Amino acid sequence: MSTLTQSDSQPVDLSAAPARGHRPLVRTIKHDINAKPFIVIWEVTRACQLVCKHCRADAQHTPDPRQLTTEQGMALLDELAAYETPRPLVVFTGGDAFERADLAALVRYGTGLGLNVSLSPSVTPLMTPELLAEMRAAGGRAMSVSLDGATAETHDAFRGFAGTFEATMRAARWITDAGFRLQVNSTFTKGNIHEAPALLKTVIDMGAFMFYTFLLVPTGRGAALEALSPDEREDVLNWLHDVSDRIAIKTTEAPQYRRIAIERERARAVGQPLPPRGELYHYLTEETTRLLGAHAERPRPPRPPMAVNSGSGFAFIDHIGDVYPSGFLPIHCGNVKRQSFREIYRDSPVFQALRRPQEFEGKCGVCEFATLCGGSRSTAYAMTGNYLASDPTCAYVPPAWAARESAESAG
Repeated sequence: MSTLTQSDSQPVDLSAAPARGHRPLVRTIKHDINAKPFIVIWEVTRACQLVCKHCRADAQHTPDPRQLTTEQGMALLDELAAYETPRPLVVFTGGDAFERADLAALVRYGTGLGLNVSLSPSVTPLMTPELLAEMRAAGGRAMSVSLDGATAETHDAFRGFAGTFEATMRAARWITDAGFRLQVNSTFTKGNIHEAPALLKTVIDMGAFMFYTFLLVPTGRGAALEALSPDEREDVLNWLHDVSDRIAIKTTEAPQYRRIAIERERARAVGQPLPPRGELYHYLTEETTRLLGAHAERPRPPRPPMAVNSGSGFAFIDHIGDVYPSGFLPIHCGNVKRQSFREIYRDSPVFQALRRPQEFEGKCGVCEFATLCGGSRSTAYAMTGNYLASDPTCAYVPPAWAARESAESAG
């Protein structure tokens, strides 16, 4: 029997899982995840001119004098490049990465070492076609912009400045014209989720290669926004899987998307209908059909999500060199000015604990999808104060957890 049909707490094994075109349902990291991350995000500066409502950081208008210098940044890149291949993917973010005058030099240095460097700047007057051409010439391959609404009213309210929506649309054209692969990042909350189908259409029309969706973590300034309920998150993630044949989909702080990919393939493989979904799912589906048609004109194979989580294949380095499991999980684990990044990632007790999902608390610890999902550790921490707690935003009830609760109530 395929392990996709397991109903106990044993980990789901994808080796025998059927998949369209023989593609894996969920991609797993082939190297030792305890020794080397898959991706490293470096916040090259905290400086930013925007005041985004959902930002994890308290951005500032001028660079912190303690931020990593050019030499320290290059030393960090040396260390990342010293990993055996495949080396970690590297993303320069902020704040606004374009606030660093030495950014092109850092990109050029990193790519010269053989690192795959992407950029995630803010859309401000600093972004010009000339600067984008310089970053592309330095070796940058992909660049992202944020778009948090299908209308100027919604997006500009998120970003804190009028005109940001139009500037973002213009910047997207500049980015693709410069030869970058364009990724569009969008945050979903109760306040903008009904614009998601229109936002999807906009992203496709922009020529983006990936729609990177972020289900709000109530931390930083984002704590003031209203996050989706667990059932609404399930509706949204199922909808995202539906539209993944239109554009590559990637989710942040929503690892349950991996479980949903498996559950849906499980049902398809045995000819079962998908479980009924809620009102939000039906709205998103109907609106998508109205805007884009019932089916993709040129369907693409859905992009299998990657089984990476905070501290488990993922690491974040802030502007002053402090290392965290994620930018949304503010548990300090070391500083690259005083200790090697390699040691912090490998040896930090917090990182090590995050790589043992079977020891998580509550239903996450007994879930058969623990090694592939593990819940959002950032959300668990933001809502409970415990980064090993069960993710309160997950609606799924593992059979082992249901059996335990049933036994306790019977006893």
